[in-house]
Amino acid sequence: MPDKSPAQMALLPDDEYATDLPQSPVAPPAVPCPAPPGAPLMNLTLDDDERAYWVAWNRVRGIGPARFTRLLAFFPDAATAWVASIAELRAAGLDEHSVTEVDRQRRAIEPLAEMALLEKLAVVALTLRDEGYPRLLREIAQPPAVLYVRGSLTADDDVSLAIVGTRHATAYGRHVTATLARDLSEQGLTIVSGLARGVDQAAHVAALEAGGRTIAVQGCGPDLVYPPSHAQLAARIAESGAVVSEFAPGTPPEAGNFPARNRVISGLSLAVLITEAPEKSGALITAQFAGEQGRDVMAVPGNIVNRSSVGCNRLIQDGAICVIVAADVVSALNLHLVPQQFAMRELLPADDTEALILRLLDDGDRHVDDLCRAAGLPAATVSGALVMMELKGLVRGLGGMLYARA
Repeated sequence: MPDKSPAQMALLPDDEYATDLPQSPVAPPAVPCPAPPGAPLMNLTLDDDERAYWVAWNRVRGIGPARFTRLLAFFPDAATAWVASIAELRAAGLDEHSVTEVDRQRRAIEPLAEMALLEKLAVVALTLRDEGYPRLLREIAQPPAVLYVRGSLTADDDVSLAIVGTRHATAYGRHVTATLARDLSEQGLTIVSGLARGVDQAAHVAALEAGGRTIAVQGCGPDLVYPPSHAQLAARIAESGAVVSEFAPGTPPEAGNFPARNRVISGLSLAVLITEAPEKSGALITAQFAGEQGRDVMAVPGNIVNRSSVGCNRLIQDGAICVIVAADVVSALNLHLVPQQFAMRELLPADDTEALILRLLDDGDRHVDDLCRAAGLPAATVSGALVMMELKGLVRGLGGMLYARA
């Protein structure tokens, strides 16, 4: 794994993000993304009034996941925090600079107008309190409080693999990326990538051509597309998968956004596969985030004298899983039953009992007897539900009648 932190790597002068963005304070160009016919229905829990204030807070620069969590721990809800006095914001733990910035910025932000804009853009704002928020992303440290979605996220996206790599892919890199993305899509995996040129583009296109799902994570607002040449690709992805971002509408693709974007790419995925990357590549930032998030890191070996493969070869030297064919990924992640799990999900949709058991397992592993007591249900009901849920890949047995969320 890389020795440097993601923040340090983001500042490397030879990093691929630096070569892809202009060397000036002016934001790189992005193009507006055409709004689809209408935002899809997703599993939303938070009421619209409270959601508007989550979206408003997400617009405030300087209030990231950590500070927003601090506010929610102090105030009963986001709406109350929004109208809090300066003294109350200080009492909630915000430093003086943050208090000043919040007070200045919120004067220009209208929560209901933010929601009206999202409706016009056909973008859904998922919050951490929504049941439809991606399960894997919820598990990372400081997940985005708000995730903007064009297209739709589904339960099948719990079985996702990130495929990332160099923007300057060689013919070899494009070939292996397309082959692996196609083969893994055909086996039911959702392919996650960053909509960049090179490897990301090859991964998205291969997943689409295989009829599979793919998720693109952007480093700009959900109403924009970067690079501009990928506007049509983004539209195709939104039709059958999703284009997501944690950045508010109108946010330009500034260089500093991309390391944050990379943590979401790895956070949405069971593992991260790097198919081609030089020594100093943004893909290695994603690999480091994956390691910090407890995700598997995988890499495709390359020519030892080709600079484009130095990053992948060193990842393998440092312990990354070596991937040559799609079966290597399936085996490493123990995904042999994915098709059967998808079939069972279609045949046996979750009911109230399953939903309750999943909520009880959110806090960690639990014994069957403990689940029965907490749920107030007969042992036969809970045991029967657990059997079905294990077949569907929702829970996993740990032995000794202990269960955990899958």
